[in-house]
Amino acid sequence: MNKEQLHRYISESTGNESNICQIYVIKDNEVALDDCWRGFKTEDAMNVNSVTKGIMGLLAGIALDKGYIKNLDQKVMDFFPDYTVKRGEKTIYDVTIRHLLTMTAPYKGKSEPWKKVCTSQDFTLAILDSLGGRDGITGEFRYATLGIQILAGIIERATGAKCIDFANENLFRPLGLPERIPHGDSSKEDQFDFFMNKNPRKYEWYTDPQGCVTAGWGLCMSAKDMAVIGAMVLDGGLYNGKRIISEEYLNDMLTPQIKLGERFGFMNYGYLWYKPNDDKDVYAAIGDSGNIIYINKEKKVSVGMTGTFRVRIFDREEFIENKVLPVVECTV
Repeated sequence: MNKEQLHRYISESTGNESNICQIYVIKDNEVALDDCWRGFKTEDAMNVNSVTKGIMGLLAGIALDKGYIKNLDQKVMDFFPDYTVKRGEKTIYDVTIRHLLTMTAPYKGKSEPWKKVCTSQDFTLAILDSLGGRDGITGEFRYATLGIQILAGIIERATGAKCIDFANENLFRPLGLPERIPHGDSSKEDQFDFFMNKNPRKYEWYTDPQGCVTAGWGLCMSAKDMAVIGAMVLDGGLYNGKRIISEEYLNDMLTPQIKLGERFGFMNYGYLWYKPNDDKDVYAAIGDSGNIIYINKEKKVSVGMTGTFRVRIFDREEFIENKVLPVVECTV
């Protein structure tokens, strides 16, 4: 399959590939593939859903490198001295930044309080109400999109800057990528549209009424943005010879911390990044609808891929390796 055949294959797909909008591949620091579908252009952005978490993992590392965060075992409550802890709650005092990054932080309740948080005036303080619980720190993996909101709050409290400004200054701008702007409105109808709308979006990031970004979802990026970020990670934190993030932190971030169960395809999990296979030097930031930053250290390739909203798409790593990489390798 060549580039033209790959383009036609995706264009004609009625299966999992039918929602793909952009693929951008960087191999050996050169653009190896740049293609778009469904009316999208290379410069268009979209809500990449939980890939947002992977970016938060990088921002936490940058804050650590710069000394705003002392270490990853620093207690979450160190950053919220003005927060009133619920009566009888003790576990919350033991939760660390590392627990947030590895999704091993404990929360009360069986499901995430989406309505409570997303209709509140301060998403971070609202989800803090759910942190902790009677079982203590168990080390159990609990995927919590809303929980990562606390990390955005920590970055803001630690740096004294809005998280979106910190990201623009220390990640997007140094990588030569467009700065993100706050999305603004956070009505119920607007949130639904943000997830479901299949048209290109601005280079924006969803925010709560306080202007704090949604840390588990809501960052809008293009496939190019994601491939460039992946290439920086692949190059040990360097971009055009400039240090963006320490190699030491990236190594820790990508090192498996926990083995996931069947629901997550038995992948390994680092700091908000996945290692899909035990025997491959492949890592990914993964979001709903097949949005992904894929990096393969052996092949020295970074792939960004976007897709409009569609539930239960889990095969993007397989698709990249079986369809995209062969095309790239044939043309390099």
